[in-house]
Amino acid sequence: MMKSYIVGAARTPRGKGKMGKGALTGVHPQELLATVLKALPEKAGFDVSDVGDVIVGAVSQVGAQGANIARNSVLAAGWPQEIGGVSLNRFCGSGLQAVNFAAMGVASGAQPLVVAGGVESMSQFGLGADGGGQDGGNVKLRQRVFQIPQGISADLIATLDGFSREQLDEWALRSQRNAAVAIEQGYFNRSLIPVHDPLTGALLLARDEFPRPDTTAQGLAALPPAFESLGRTSVGPNGETLDQIAMAAYPQAGTIRHVHTAGNSSGIVDGAAAVAIASEDYVKAHGLKPHARIRAFATIGSEPLIMLTAPAAASQKALQAAGMRASDIDLWEINEAFAAVVLQTIRKLDIDPDRVNVNGGSIAIGHPLGATGAMLIGMALDELERSGKSTALVSMCIGGGQGIATIIERI
Repeated sequence: MMKSYIVGAARTPRGKGKMGKGALTGVHPQELLATVLKALPEKAGFDVSDVGDVIVGAVSQVGAQGANIARNSVLAAGWPQEIGGVSLNRFCGSGLQAVNFAAMGVASGAQPLVVAGGVESMSQFGLGADGGGQDGGNVKLRQRVFQIPQGISADLIATLDGFSREQLDEWALRSQRNAAVAIEQGYFNRSLIPVHDPLTGALLLARDEFPRPDTTAQGLAALPPAFESLGRTSVGPNGETLDQIAMAAYPQAGTIRHVHTAGNSSGIVDGAAAVAIASEDYVKAHGLKPHARIRAFATIGSEPLIMLTAPAAASQKALQAAGMRASDIDLWEINEAFAAVVLQTIRKLDIDPDRVNVNGGSIAIGHPLGATGAMLIGMALDELERSGKSTALVSMCIGGGQGIATIIERI
């Protein structure tokens, strides 16, 4: 297998994902992705005509995000019509899966240069916008495997692992503070591409819009549980509630403590990202400067009812493939879908928390579903170069009981 190098990464700022309240809510998602596609070739130094394919993650592939958003974004960016595009959906792991697929194509020798990324306009297409729910409405499957909503899964994890509301809020406050420092110090600027109005050219957003630097412990503590009433919803054939279904599968939980709130869960935002992956031969032939190489990656399935427990297992699988241990990783980007997911992964892998999400995470900055994985790759790369550290591991929980991880090493 050949080596796969990251030669460039770019992302939009993350805009608030509520219609009319965020700077990016009126932007067509194709144009969001086209923004980073236009910027990436000059930033990375490659000839766009050399791109073998464009692989894009998007979770809600309906409406303006349907119709193969990868291909249409290539056209919206003004790239040569000979460059194709393919869209994929691995739920929250879609953007990272796109990067991993690109690395596979390059490492196989089949493609010298591939661009991968993701996009999600959650203000236009929020959670469940595709109408499929968690299981696609398959009643027969539901009889075999019942998949509860992710918020209840997160509360179940917190209950089983004994994480208190205070611990979750403490992590959330850390995320906000770390993100505030990173933004003020310009740590994100290297990969950040401002978004302009596609019609007028007016600047819409130049920095992440979702973070709340004035967040306090008292403010977080005052927020109500986000999923308590949902847990009381009757959905079973005999009127069982979602909480009861979860507790039947995990009786050791006793009663589920609903401890996740809007403050210690990931934010709903709009955004797009792209990463350029090139072969060693292409890098040498075109005099490019590779920023990092992809050491290993992995995906894994896990129990689908609790759903969000796989980041640790996926990380271990990637570490084994790379011949590394958790202690060998300098920086960790564990997606902050919910605070309990990050805390559980830290505990399972015995990670030093000071190495995790050092510039904040999705609790503070937001989680644009299909784009987040590609954004985390760029964030990890920028921090490795800023700090002079060597290795980073990006890991994410995924709906339906899956996990994904990617290890990169700075050149």
